[in-house]
Amino acid sequence: MLLGAVLVLLLLGGAAPASAHAGLRGADPEDGSVLESAPRYVTLTFTESVGLLEDSFRVYSPENRRVSLGEPQHADGASDTARIDLPDGLAEGTYTVAWRVISADSHPASGAFSFSIGKPSPTAPAVPAEQVEHPVTKSLYDTGRHLAYIAAALLVGTAAFVALCRPPDPAPLRTPLLTGWWTLLTATVALLVLRAPYETGTAPATAFDASAFARTLTGRPGIALLTRLALLLLTAAVLLWLSRRPAPEPDRTPRAHLAAGAALSVGLALTWAAAEHASAGIQVPLAMTSSVLHLLAMACWLGGLTALLLTLRRTRTPPPVATVARFSRLAFASVTVLVVTGVYQSWRGLGSWAALTETSYGRTLTVKLVVTALLLAAAGLSRHWTARLAAAKAPVAVEERVPQLVGAAGAGPETKPGTGGPGNEEPGAGKPRTEEPGSGEPEAGPGDRPRPPVDEPDRHRRALRLSVLVEVAVGIVVLLVTSVLTGTLPARAEAAAAETAGTAPVAGLPGASTVTIPYDVGTPGGKGRVQITLDPGRVGENGVQAVVFGADGGLTIVPELRLSFTLAAKDIGPVDARLTDRGGYWATSDLNLPLEGTWTMKATVRVTELDQVSASRKVRIAR
Repeated sequence: MLLGAVLVLLLLGGAAPASAHAGLRGADPEDGSVLESAPRYVTLTFTESVGLLEDSFRVYSPENRRVSLGEPQHADGASDTARIDLPDGLAEGTYTVAWRVISADSHPASGAFSFSIGKPSPTAPAVPAEQVEHPVTKSLYDTGRHLAYIAAALLVGTAAFVALCRPPDPAPLRTPLLTGWWTLLTATVALLVLRAPYETGTAPATAFDASAFARTLTGRPGIALLTRLALLLLTAAVLLWLSRRPAPEPDRTPRAHLAAGAALSVGLALTWAAAEHASAGIQVPLAMTSSVLHLLAMACWLGGLTALLLTLRRTRTPPPVATVARFSRLAFASVTVLVVTGVYQSWRGLGSWAALTETSYGRTLTVKLVVTALLLAAAGLSRHWTARLAAAKAPVAVEERVPQLVGAAGAGPETKPGTGGPGNEEPGAGKPRTEEPGSGEPEAGPGDRPRPPVDEPDRHRRALRLSVLVEVAVGIVVLLVTSVLTGTLPARAEAAAAETAGTAPVAGLPGASTVTIPYDVGTPGGKGRVQITLDPGRVGENGVQAVVFGADGGLTIVPELRLSFTLAAKDIGPVDARLTDRGGYWATSDLNLPLEGTWTMKATVRVTELDQVSASRKVRIAR
């Protein structure tokens, strides 16, 4: 199982796409704009707080030479902005800006755009290659993240099982406890060392750059990892102190031990919440609380399952039913917390039902929900066998029948004196006695066949071990999918960036741009979006292609789609694009936009003969 988990980790680490969790809201100068004079600086605004690197901005001149820049900084102290001062004396022509920042949830984001001074260059400079993650660095970093999740579940879950379920022989649980601690410590150190090359998209060898490592230690992700290391060392000190103290009573755990374990567990969970999705976006305090509870519930359930499995398989004597029953109650409480916090986090990350199928975040979340459903089914089976085991161990009152000679009292008229009459009963005859199921059978009569003894508790215990093993295996898959989900751009942030920015440049160059306009008629099946491509998006003649998607994310046919453009600053418009149905999409090749500026593009979608809706977006038309 461990070898399989590591192989899956390596596959997922090498195949996952690049993650960019900070969406670009806008840029000043705007992409594709033509300015009369050189700007003093370039400012970017994002959907969440971002961290800056020494090389966050690269600006290339019309001759495709790199422009000398100063230190990047936040504009007016706003943490969701990035600004770089431009030198004086910039020549006329088109400039290209490449940028790279670190999202508040610790993932790098990058992109490129261009603007012109005076007039565009005859040939726009090529956009430099985007700073993508180095494949080796990314694989190692993602593997460390996956292992950290598994190790945290093993460490916290095993400790919770010992403290709350109180197995009589916790010796077999020393190995998973130490394994979880050492694995989490090693993974955390690796993540801290690889943090700098992961942020800059360089090879692992650059981790030994002292200046880059120093910058890591001052950033939010680096501080979170340092805090995790400190908490792990404190956890080791507490475990050593407890190991040297007399063992507590088997039927209770001291409150001081519970308080110390709870404080350390919450602290460890906070190191994840402070550097991932919960730390950015809407409702941050509530989201971080939900994230901590979600992680702890997951650890108590899945890590506790591993501890229960080892207890069932490696202890010399079977654990008492009370221990298994306590874990059953703990697992039920953990699942309840997981469901409540999971629903909230899904709503916060998705933003709409359509995002479940239209975004990578939604599709990954769907996979997690399916695997979690399988895990719940396996948990239900384990709960069933736990109940059967408890019932089989309960004492049963049976009446012991003692053979009597013919003629005994109440047996008939042929009772011999002194053998079965009153006062001659055997001790205990006719009285109930207590016996364990499976502990023995009535003595076989002369003509009875011998019956083999059946140990019901042992049979139920074997079935419980098997169902718990299935739970652990499926639980590892849930942890891996959860780790992948934390590295995927939330659908709500993706939609916010697309809606605010309005247009998305194609391949980072001035020219063709796309605009997505959502619509909602207010009737069943009346929701969807229109994706409009404007080519080249400049003054003069333009081509327009529009595709309509329905509520399910698939292409849909509408009776009519109208598109108009208005330049309010110059009192021009509305200019009708005169789209025609081309059999699956709407298009025109002769839309004439006479002046540069920010135009209002209005789309009117008619879904039925009676239902239609209009929505508008701003679009920048350059010279």
